[in-house]
Order: sequence, then C-alpha cells, then structure tokens
Amino acid sequence: MLTVGIAGGTGSGKTTVVNKVMEVFPNNEVIVIPQDSYYRDNSGIPLEERQKINFDHPDSVEWQLLTDHLMKLRSGSTIEMPVYSYLTCIREAETVTVKPARVVLVEGILILTDPLLRSMLDIKVFVDADADDRLGRVIQRDIVERGRSVMKVLERYHDTVKPSHLQFIEPSKRYADIIIPGGGENQVGIEVLISIIEKHL
Repeated sequence: MLTVGIAGGTGSGKTTVVNKVMEVFPNNEVIVIPQDSYYRDNSGIPLEERQKINFDHPDSVEWQLLTDHLMKLRSGSTIEMPVYSYLTCIREAETVTVKPARVVLVEGILILTDPLLRSMLDIKVFVDADADDRLGRVIQRDIVERGRSVMKVLERYHDTVKPSHLQFIEPSKRYADIIIPGGGENQVGIEVLISIIEKHL
C-alpha cells in the first residue's frame, strides 16, 4: 500500500489535486482519507461555542484515530471512517465503510504537522497557492457549502485561518517531498505526482 499525504493551506486546491489523481486510477485502486473527517466530536459543547472552534489548529483533529485507521488499512483491515458536519460542528451518527486499496491519499491542511502521521506517509505533497487566491476560494466555498456570510468568512479568516496558516501550515511545507505551486491549476506538477505514484505501483 502506498500512502500519499496531500497538504496545503485552506483553499489551496488540494481537493482539485486529489480529484485529478483519482481520475487516472481505477476506482478500487485509490481511496481518500480526508483529515476533515477526523475533527474531534464537539457534541458536548453548545453550538455557539462550537462555531468559535479553530479548525485550523492541530488540536482540533483526533490524530490518534486517524493514525489507527491508517494502520488498520495498511494491515488489510476495513475501517469505519467518521462523518463530520461543518454545519453542526459535530460527528454524525453514521460512518463510511472504507476498504484497503493500493493507494491511500490522506488529504488535509494539517496532515504534515503531526509527527506520527508524517512518518506513515510514503510521499508528502504540499499544494501551494497565493494567499489572495486561497481567500477567494474560501469565501466562495464557505458561502455556498457552509452557509456563512462574507463578513463571517472574513472575520474567521483574519481571527483564526490566517494566523494558524502562518503558525502551523506554512512551516509544515518543509517536510514535503513535492511542492505543487499554483494549486489545482498546475497540470505539470500534478502529472509529476501521478507519474511517481504509477512508478511506485
């Protein structure tokens, strides 16, 4: 099993890179484990407090469960991946059954910040993008998918997203084996990553 970590700031184009990689390989050969599925369950906290949680801080992720699940997949076991809701900021009751595959893509903003998870990644990728471009994508996504107002998105960006990016995400770039500048628009960078995965397979 080949484990590929795809990190990068919020709105950098990680999902686009993941989707383009998945298009190349047959369905049963590649699975995606999103870091977002492993945000801690905050059901014990009032909704108002939940909405103030900094999801760009490493403490917001249940790393132990994520690394346990990765170990199980590597040993050939099936896992029940959590489902996280951005609207309620809690874990849903249902889970997603994920079977082992030849390639596992672990995708998320903070995945290169955790030493144990980092040690389990065969290839570490950082999707890099201009801060203004990222902010534009974040505004668009959070309004459409997460029901936030422009003011709320900008407030959150300045209060937590930007400071956490500079403190945790940007410094984790030094652990990357491959840096893809320009995010999902960088076709050459994505093709390099695909060819490396093909070579490993």
